[in-house]
Amino acid sequence: MSLASRRRHAPVLADISDVVPFATAEEAWFWTMAGLSARAAGARIVAGLGAKPRPCEPDDVVRCLDRLYRQRRIDLEHVRILRIFGERQVPPDPRHPADRTAHRIWREALDRLEWPLRLKGIVA
Repeated sequence: MSLASRRRHAPVLADISDVVPFATAEEAWFWTMAGLSARAAGARIVAGLGAKPRPCEPDDVVRCLDRLYRQRRIDLEHVRILRIFGERQVPPDPRHPADRTAHRIWREALDRLEWPLRLKGIVA
């Protein structure tokens, strides 16, 4: 096995100045869920081939969420609401009586997720 074949290959962005961070944690979450859904459907996620080059992979956002869970800043209810509405690609509607509690939990989770994403440069 040659040295080149033993190296771990990481995706390299063509130009870091072209990277577009997300405006909000909500936008990053919907992008993450779309990427995870595509991966589950069999798509291969390749860095730099999207419409806009992003500063992360979907797994990076999930790792931030996992860290918040391990720090007990969010709980499984937050994760469940993020998953359900992330798969739908729409936030809970606070005007709809059945979504009022989900909207509160959604906002809590995204408010807590935003700071770690900002620190990593994922959210502007």
